[in-house]
Amino acid sequence: MNILVVEDDKTIASGLEYSLQQDQFSTVLCHDVASAKKVIAEQLDQFALCLFDLSLPDGSGYELCKMVKERSDVPVIFLTAVDDEVNVVMGLDMGADDYITKPFRIRELLSRIKSVLRRYQKQPQAKAIIEVEGIRINTLEGKVYKHGEEIPVTALEYRLLLVFANHIGQILSRNQLLEQIWDVAGDFVNDNTLTVYIKRLREKLEDDPKDPTFIKTVRGLGYKVGE
Repeated sequence: MNILVVEDDKTIASGLEYSLQQDQFSTVLCHDVASAKKVIAEQLDQFALCLFDLSLPDGSGYELCKMVKERSDVPVIFLTAVDDEVNVVMGLDMGADDYITKPFRIRELLSRIKSVLRRYQKQPQAKAIIEVEGIRINTLEGKVYKHGEEIPVTALEYRLLLVFANHIGQILSRNQLLEQIWDVAGDFVNDNTLTVYIKRLREKLEDDPKDPTFIKTVRGLGYKVGE
C-alpha cells in the first residue's frame, strides 16, 4: 500500500519513511504544502492513506486534508505537536480519520494506520459459529465450548482465540498476534503477556497441554491452529 507522508521536519520524515517501508508500505514524501498539493492533484488515486503534519512552513495539514476529501475518500491521519481540544475537533470536523500528537511511538502510529485502513476495507460478515477440532466459538454470544461444555475465558483470551480461529491452518508470528490483539483491544500487550495467554488457552482447550494439537508451535515461525 502507498502512503503520502507530508512532514517538514526532515529527521522525523526520514524516520517515518524508514519505519513505514520496514512495515511493507510504500511512501511518497513531501516537506511542504506546495509539493504535497501537486502530488495530491496528480496521484491521489494511488494512495491508500495520507499522513499530514499539521504545521507546515507554507500552510497547514488542514488545507491538504480539505483538498484530499474534496477529491476522494482517502483516509487522513494528522501529526501535530499541538495537543489541544480545538485543533483536535477542527481536524476531525474536516474529515480527518485520526490524530496523533508528537512525540509518538512508531508502533502506536503503525497500529493506528492499520486500524484506519481496516475501517475503509469491506470486511466479510463474521461467522456466527466457528468450529475447529472439537472447539466451538459462538461469536454472537462471545462464548467458547469444548465438546459441548462451555469453557470460561477472559476477554483477551477470547480475542486471541478468535485471531487463531480466523486464520485456521495459517502460521502466525508473535508480532502478528501482538499487533492484532493490541489493535482490537486498544491496549498494549507485550511479548511475555502473549506467552502467558497462549499457555492459559492451551490449558483450557487442549486434552494434553504439554503436547498441544489445537494451538501448535511452529519452531522459529510462530503458531498455527490445526485444520
